[in-house]
Amino acid sequence: MKFSLCRIFLASLSIGAAAFVSPPPAAVAQDSSSQILIDASQAPGPVEPLAFAVGGSSPDGQVLSANQRYLLLDGRPWFPVMGEFHYARYPEKDWEEEILKMKAGGVTIISTYVFWIYHEEVEGQFDWSGRRDLRRFFALCAKHGMYVWLRVGPWAHGEVRNGGLPDWLLKAGATRQSDPVYLRYVSRFYGQIGEQVKGQFWKDGGPIVGVQIENEYNLRGPGKGAQHMLTLLKLAKEAGLDAPFYTATAWDDADVPTKEFLPVYSGYADGFWKRYLGKAPPSPDYFFTTIRGDENVGDDLRSKRPDIDAHFASYPFLTAEIGGGMEQSYHRRPVMSADDTAAMMLVKLGSGAAMYGSYMYHGGTNPDGKLTTLQESQATGYPNDVPVKSYDFQAPLGEFGQMNPSFGELKEFNLFLKDFGSLLAPLPVYFPAKMPESVRDVSTPRVSARVEGNRGFIFINNYQRNYPLAAHKNFQVRLKTATSDLLVPRHPVDIPSGFFTMWPVNFDMDGSRLEYATAQLMCKLAQPDTYVFFSWPGVSPEFSFAAKDGETIEAPGGHISREGERIFVDQIRLGASAAIQIRRQNGDQTQILVLPRTMAGDLWKADLSGRERLIISQADVYFDRTDLHLEASDPAQLYFAIYPNLTKAPEGFRSQGAQGSFEGYSTKVLPLHVAARVEKIKAAGRRGQVAMGKEVATSPEEAAFENAAKWSIQVPPITVPAVKSAFLRITYQGDIARLYDHGKLIDDDFYKGTPWEFGLSAFATKDPDLTLELRILPLPKNAPIYLPAGAEPAFPEEGQVAKLLGVKVVPEYEVVADLKP
Repeated sequence: MKFSLCRIFLASLSIGAAAFVSPPPAAVAQDSSSQILIDASQAPGPVEPLAFAVGGSSPDGQVLSANQRYLLLDGRPWFPVMGEFHYARYPEKDWEEEILKMKAGGVTIISTYVFWIYHEEVEGQFDWSGRRDLRRFFALCAKHGMYVWLRVGPWAHGEVRNGGLPDWLLKAGATRQSDPVYLRYVSRFYGQIGEQVKGQFWKDGGPIVGVQIENEYNLRGPGKGAQHMLTLLKLAKEAGLDAPFYTATAWDDADVPTKEFLPVYSGYADGFWKRYLGKAPPSPDYFFTTIRGDENVGDDLRSKRPDIDAHFASYPFLTAEIGGGMEQSYHRRPVMSADDTAAMMLVKLGSGAAMYGSYMYHGGTNPDGKLTTLQESQATGYPNDVPVKSYDFQAPLGEFGQMNPSFGELKEFNLFLKDFGSLLAPLPVYFPAKMPESVRDVSTPRVSARVEGNRGFIFINNYQRNYPLAAHKNFQVRLKTATSDLLVPRHPVDIPSGFFTMWPVNFDMDGSRLEYATAQLMCKLAQPDTYVFFSWPGVSPEFSFAAKDGETIEAPGGHISREGERIFVDQIRLGASAAIQIRRQNGDQTQILVLPRTMAGDLWKADLSGRERLIISQADVYFDRTDLHLEASDPAQLYFAIYPNLTKAPEGFRSQGAQGSFEGYSTKVLPLHVAARVEKIKAAGRRGQVAMGKEVATSPEEAAFENAAKWSIQVPPITVPAVKSAFLRITYQGDIARLYDHGKLIDDDFYKGTPWEFGLSAFATKDPDLTLELRILPLPKNAPIYLPAGAEPAFPEEGQVAKLLGVKVVPEYEVVADLKP
């Protein structure tokens, strides 16, 4: 993409000097009912310390700690972004690249489960090799400056067989309670983990800053409950699992001890575990609220258990599992959009969250077990059947490392938190006097503010998964603080359906005061001083500045007006050029870029060749020291624009000249056309009625797949150097699709109406002519399975469908720009 530069008209306004200023617009009649009042004039009480000690120091003197509102790093508020990635669900040869992708996406902490059954499926035979090499995984996290949150169970869930407990352990006696036999085995398991991660904790100079004990633990009674959690914590510490923070999941009526643990929360827009087969009702996770657990929110948006809210109010609001997507179950197959995921993040930020955790942030594939398959199933005593192999989770980074659209949308927030999270974390939350009355309230605007003094952010959400909300006409927020009464924006605007954003208020821009902007702040570049915003379609960006002597505001391609002691910039031309420039009497300058939302996901920020840079590219991008990696399925996307500019073009690239404030670089990669040879081997046999489990449909037994329709897929060798790997994009209709390599199951997919992508990187060094077998199990008409709207196939007369619509080989191209000076 090239960013065309139009003829620039420079409008400037100098305080205290002659300037061309447009006259103020005529007064506009306003309906006072359209103003949403948020009264933030009453400051909350001082931030109190926690009732128990947390935190710790690193060998170089860095200190982690926490109070009742937020986490701290070296005494400064710290707002980390956490992303879940299960090392054993991904090939170890590719770990480093995936860690770098997560870092490029703005993630600062990698959280991961240690699934017991993965490491000791056979009693006494621990396996920490290959993709189970926990120590190596954490060493790679440390190498690239990523923190780690270690989730040690022993019961972990994660859609793993027995919640991660080995089969042999279940036969040994009681579990998840302080039974002597169970505790002895847990102590041994924790000891094994301790040996693997020895020297990798914060106190040792390592990356591990947190440990989660157990998961979704709500058992009560003798030897159970909070006392059992404290017993597990004691065993963990004895095993050397010594971290600044210990957490416990606080949803599902969990029994969290009142000391030692920080509670963490979850939220999912839909759930594969739901027992009904229709569209999910409106999720409370799209409403601003002080209620931290979505299961505690009633249909009236009030707390079901106010006592729980009161108990946890003295802890910071930390999240660990806000849905980064959603897994599939056999009976329920929701499809998530990028907006489904990103709007939830906006709402959690606007509800007071002080740590954001995505589950999953990176998908994967279940490893092979020595004795059994390792996925959750009704046959193993769990309520759901999930795919045997695939754990894609529709995550921002997919099962094979694909950057899905949600990656870019979450990055817009993650980059903001990396640069400005320390400003947001301490800010208390304020709500309008009129709030939505129920989860089905589609008319009341959803708004909140996080403010301290007169500074903060306004949050607006007009998005609800599966339930489009009407536009809000004449929208305007009146933010009342102890020192000001501010209308944002100065004239009402229309908020379109699907809109979700946050606007800064009285934001300090290196000494200049931005009263507000109706564009979303994204990140900052220190040298030269640059702020990046992006604008939503349908709401024109407007910037309001407090006038200041000796300060000049220029708007290349924009329009400037003045009303009293306020300067407004609107009619801004969006793109990669400076939209606003602030010049100060001492010679300092600040520039503001305002991107369209369509470009915001293509913006990256990286430390390359010793300095921070902004990059715009439609490719999938990640960085490693001086190397800029670009990956794309379309070679035309293997370009980048960079700011500040380079002194010379990287080898293999040529300059495309100025692209606004950026300089563009491109390379030439010829597209490769690869066609798979697909041959039908066998038609599907007649399938009977789908069997029911206790409550929902159950996945067919293994023998049923011998009756599936079968095809052979032959993929020719790909020898072009620029092609890193390839995907099979399989479009089909049916119930379950599976791929086999020489009779071995390598991946599977529950049909949900979307193409199935399978990564071929594992076969790069295998047979020159790769041949896989595809099996599609027929989907019977009227099967008790939830499919999203539009996914229901047209059934032939025989009442079942197993149809292959197409197989496409999609090459993945990669080029690397070496940015050494």
